[in-house]
Amino acid sequence: MRFCKLEFNDEEALHPVTHIIFCTLSAGVNTGCTEWDFKKKMAAEVKTTTTGKRKHFHLVTFFCLLNISCFVVPATGFALKTCKISSNTAKCLKSEVVPQDIPSTVISLDLATNKISKIKSSDFKNLPLLTQLDLNRNFISQIDNGAFSDLVSLKRLNLNNNKLVQLGEDVFNGLSNLTQLRIIGNRIKVVGATSFKPLINLKFLDFSHNKLQDVKKVHSIIRHLPNLQELYIKNNHFTSFHSWELTNSSVGLKYLDVSQNPIKIFQITADVLPNLTWLNIGGSFVKHQMRWDVKNKTYLGRVSTVDMTGVQMALDDIKLLLQTVNSSLTTLRMNAIKHNCAALINISCSIPTLSSLQFRKYKIKHVGSDLFKLCVNLTQLDLAYNQIENISDNTFRSLQRLRILSLSHNRLSSVPAATRNLSALAELDLSSNRISQLECDDFANQTKLRQLNLYLNSITALKECVFKDLVQLQVLKLQSNRLSKLNGAFKDYLTNLRRLQLNNNTLTTIESGEFTGLQSLQNLTLHDNQIGKLEKGCFTGLGNLTDMLLQQNQIKEDELNPHLFNDLVNLRRLNLIDNHIKYENQSVLPYAPFSQLSLLETLELTYQRGRGKSRLPTNFLQGLKNLQVFKIRNIQLLSLNKDIFIHTPQLQELDMSANEVVGLTSEWFKPIPNLKSLYISRTSLSSLDFLIDANLTKLSFLQAKKNKYSIIREEVIRSVPALVYLDIEGNSFRCDCDNSWFLQWAKNSSTTQVFDAYSFECNYPVNFKGEKLLSFDVRSCSVDIAFICYISTTSAILLFMVVSYTYHFLRWHLVYAYYLFLALLTDKKHKNKQVPNQYDAFISYNTHDEPWIIEELLPKLEGEQGWRLCLHHRDFEPGKPIIDNITDAIYGSRKTICVISRRYLESEWCSREIQVASFRLFDEQKDVLILIFLEEIPTCELSPYFRMRKLLKKRTYLSWQRAEKHPALFWEKLRQALRTGEDHGEGVLQVAV
Repeated sequence: MRFCKLEFNDEEALHPVTHIIFCTLSAGVNTGCTEWDFKKKMAAEVKTTTTGKRKHFHLVTFFCLLNISCFVVPATGFALKTCKISSNTAKCLKSEVVPQDIPSTVISLDLATNKISKIKSSDFKNLPLLTQLDLNRNFISQIDNGAFSDLVSLKRLNLNNNKLVQLGEDVFNGLSNLTQLRIIGNRIKVVGATSFKPLINLKFLDFSHNKLQDVKKVHSIIRHLPNLQELYIKNNHFTSFHSWELTNSSVGLKYLDVSQNPIKIFQITADVLPNLTWLNIGGSFVKHQMRWDVKNKTYLGRVSTVDMTGVQMALDDIKLLLQTVNSSLTTLRMNAIKHNCAALINISCSIPTLSSLQFRKYKIKHVGSDLFKLCVNLTQLDLAYNQIENISDNTFRSLQRLRILSLSHNRLSSVPAATRNLSALAELDLSSNRISQLECDDFANQTKLRQLNLYLNSITALKECVFKDLVQLQVLKLQSNRLSKLNGAFKDYLTNLRRLQLNNNTLTTIESGEFTGLQSLQNLTLHDNQIGKLEKGCFTGLGNLTDMLLQQNQIKEDELNPHLFNDLVNLRRLNLIDNHIKYENQSVLPYAPFSQLSLLETLELTYQRGRGKSRLPTNFLQGLKNLQVFKIRNIQLLSLNKDIFIHTPQLQELDMSANEVVGLTSEWFKPIPNLKSLYISRTSLSSLDFLIDANLTKLSFLQAKKNKYSIIREEVIRSVPALVYLDIEGNSFRCDCDNSWFLQWAKNSSTTQVFDAYSFECNYPVNFKGEKLLSFDVRSCSVDIAFICYISTTSAILLFMVVSYTYHFLRWHLVYAYYLFLALLTDKKHKNKQVPNQYDAFISYNTHDEPWIIEELLPKLEGEQGWRLCLHHRDFEPGKPIIDNITDAIYGSRKTICVISRRYLESEWCSREIQVASFRLFDEQKDVLILIFLEEIPTCELSPYFRMRKLLKKRTYLSWQRAEKHPALFWEKLRQALRTGEDHGEGVLQVAV
């Protein structure tokens, strides 16, 4: 926000009022000039000026208040060019620069996968609430110093996978609240000495896959990070790791990853990592071996997790490494190490505290019975990706504490008998093997098993007895097999099962009573099968089921009946997408298919296959009084009965896109006033006018793209006051005045985002086809009230200034001009009357000076000198207008004597008398005016009339005050002036006393 600054350098400085015009004209509608700040600056400027200027300050304040454009900052619009906003999170695509139209209320900004090459210092100026910024996968090679300085609330910053080579000294200025920083996959070689100094609250730093090459550079980074807990610097081409390179700057570290570096020696000679609990020293592609040099076991005395995946190290050094953490290690990942498997396992299991061992990628085809004899303390064992084909029956006999066993991604053809010895086992993973058949004793003695993964095998059928011992099983994953029959495997035994996944098999029928033993089941996935028949009572026993997925099967409408769902009293979600459910007409069904599902919240029927169009029966949704989400996208729907939604008063989301619904009216939506999201894209709509009377006051999300309407009326938008997101791309918009209101609203609305509005194109009229809709100039369509207000306000200010200036400096000149005009009119009226001179002189005086007239003037001029005088109180004709009496008296006298005093100058009628006499003087070029000053009056106090007289001719005047010592001379001079002839030009008598 800028201010209108006024400057007064001296007494003759520019008048303060003119500065407000500069403020108004230069600021326009984009300059903010708040009344409070304006007054404050004005007060500072005018405190040393004169009283007159201080008075003008109040006028200036009034003008700034009057001119609204001086201090109102218009709101920015919500129609973004490349971004989409949802829940205060902005996602931007196809950007080559950081978008500048992001609303300041955004909390999370996702700029990943764009083409941004540079971050400028002005890119994030208006995002004070931003807490998360994702710049992953761009082409950023340069970040200006201080580019993030305005992101005072930022906590997470992602700069992964860019082209940064160096970090400047002040690149992270302002990020004092940042807690997570990721700079993976760049080319950084150089880091400024103070680059990371502002990051005083940073806890997580991932600097992996760069080119630092020297651990000393790491020290220059972390020495400024007092709260750093996690440091990931893998694959930075470090060839050594020495504790003296870190000194005491790393004492707070808990997680350290130096894997994939060609480290030749890992040496710790001081206690620089006292709080470290997680260490990854995995190997790299370089063939030379790493040497372990940590003599004192206390230096890594708290490390509980070590990852040695792929490390190239001599067996003795591996022993030394594990001895270093012998008293604290609980988790060890020893994957793909080129040493004897048995030796590695024996070394690992010699650690008394070890409870979790990951041993992958060793190509062990046969697992012998003695391989894990020392691993008596293990509770977790991961043997995935080892190409295991068979396991000896006694292999796991010593692992009586084992709770989690993973044998996934191997080549097992059956369930190993060795697992039956693991009575404490709670989780068994046999996924991605070659198991084709399950036997009744495969899981014998597994009474504590809670999760069993058998997906991605080749199992074709189940046996009724196969799960008989799994009484505690809660999760069973059998998806992606070749199951065609269940054979009663779920009729008994699995009473505690919560989740059953049977999707991606070849099931065709769900038989009656198939799941009667699954009283605790909550989630059942049967999608991607070939189910076409659902026998009566097939879901019996599933009283606690909440989610059932039946999409991508071959279920027809005939299979849906209320008896089918009788037992699913707690069902919340039912997915029937991509089946064959179609109805030929809207006739009321003899039974409502979902009438028993009173608690159902989500019903999905999207994309129903089969020939012909479909309709939904009037009572199709009967009984679904708690339904909140209903999806019928792309079911070739032709029409809906206006009463279909009377059964679903709680509906909040409706998706009916990709249909050809005829006769869409507001009546359909009146029963569902709680609707918040509506999807009606590709429905051949020619108008959105049905929303006007639909009473959808809670609608916040509307997607109506790729339809046939061309105009968005104001009434439509006003009818959905809660609208936050509007997607109407792909329509045939008109670029004319019918859309003028919508265009302005789309640009300026601060509450509703019109998605991708800047990409909308015009289809009509022809001469605008292909042009951008928001580029259409709507100024010719309506009166710009704001501009008119601006012009009228500015004009009013100018007029007020002119009037005030004229009144202050020229008001007497205006009065003079007024009287001169009156005199001109009077002269025109009397000029040709040829009135004879009745008097020698007309006496113009103020009544307060009447004593001097009576006592001094009359006795001398009439009594002694014999002149005929005209006095208004004696000689004016009664009943005649005063101005006519004055004019007749002046033009009927040879001379006019003006007896001037301060009172005279203040009298309106005296002013008129002297004006008429002056005009006669100017018009006739005769010296007919005699001035007598009764008192000394400085020139500066004379009214403009007398200054005008002084400019025209030399004065004929007398001063009574100066003649007090020589009165005889005064009267003689006056007599001579009265006797002087009426000569033209400069031949007037000059008398002065």
